[in-house]
Amino acid sequence: MANILVIIVTYNALKWVQRCLRSVEKSSLPADVVLIDNGSTDGTLPLVRTDFPHTRIIETGENLGFGAANNIGLRIALDEGYQFAYLLNQDAWLEKDTLERLVAAHKPEWGILSPMQLTAHGRRDKRFDKRCGKMLDAALRGYHNDKLVVEVPFVMAAHWLVSRKAIETVGGFSPAFRQYGEDDNWIHRLHFHGMYCGVVPAASAVHDRSDRRLSREKRMRLKCIATVVKVSDPNRNWDWMRIREVLELAGMGIKNLSAVPWRFIPELRARFPELQEYREQSRQKGAFLPANPNK
Repeated sequence: MANILVIIVTYNALKWVQRCLRSVEKSSLPADVVLIDNGSTDGTLPLVRTDFPHTRIIETGENLGFGAANNIGLRIALDEGYQFAYLLNQDAWLEKDTLERLVAAHKPEWGILSPMQLTAHGRRDKRFDKRCGKMLDAALRGYHNDKLVVEVPFVMAAHWLVSRKAIETVGGFSPAFRQYGEDDNWIHRLHFHGMYCGVVPAASAVHDRSDRRLSREKRMRLKCIATVVKVSDPNRNWDWMRIREVLELAGMGIKNLSAVPWRFIPELRARFPELQEYREQSRQKGAFLPANPNK
C-alpha cells in the first residue's frame, strides 16, 4: 500500500478528470486514489471506470459539497493507515515529482504542505499569488533549498498534502460550509491546535481555472461568505465577531454600492446559533469526521 491517499471529489468533471488521474498515475512517488463522486451526470464515472479501472470510486448519489465529500476520503485515510492524504481538485493535476518533493520537505509541525499552485500556462494562480506571493518572494530572495518550506497563513485546498497527525487532530471540514470558506476554516482550526501551513517552492502543480469568470454578484457573495469564516474562527472572540461581521457587511454594501451584503445580514444573523455550535465543536480533536463504520 502507498503511504499517500489522493482524495479527488468530482462533480461533472469530464473536462478534467482524465488529466487529473493520469497525473497521479505518473507520479514518481506512488499513491492510491479514492474518487468521491457527488452525483455526476456528464459521463465522468463511465470514463473513470473504463480508463482507470484501479481507481476506487465512492458514489454519494447527490452533491454533498466539497467539504462533506472530502471528509469521506479523510476517514478512509485514517482507517486504512495512510500517513498522508492529498486533497486534489478535479480541475487540477500533479507534476511528476510533486508528491515526492512535498513528502521530502515534511516535518511533524506542518499540518498542510502545498506546492506552488500554477495555471495551465505555468504562471502562478492569481488567488494563490494574492494570498501567498509576497511571503514566497521574500523567503526566496537570494535563497534556495529543495526542502525549504515557507509558512503561510492560508493556501487553497486545490493541492493539500495533509499529515495523518493533522487529520487526527483537526478532523474534517465543518458542515458550516458547503462550498467556499471550508479551507479557510480548516486552516484556522489547524492554527488553533498549534500546527502550521506551508508552501514548498521546489514543488509545483497545476490548478486549471483560468477560463472561469465570476459575475459581480457572485464575487460579492463570496465576500459575504468571508464573514461566516471569521465568525467561525475558534481563535477569535465569538461575542465580538458576531457584532463586527454584521457591521462589516453593512460597510461592504455601502462601499460597493451593492444590496448583496445587506441581504446577507439577516441570513448570517439567523445562522448564529448553528455557527456557534459548529465553532465549539471545531475545537475538539477529530471534529466533523464521519464515524468509522467498523467501530
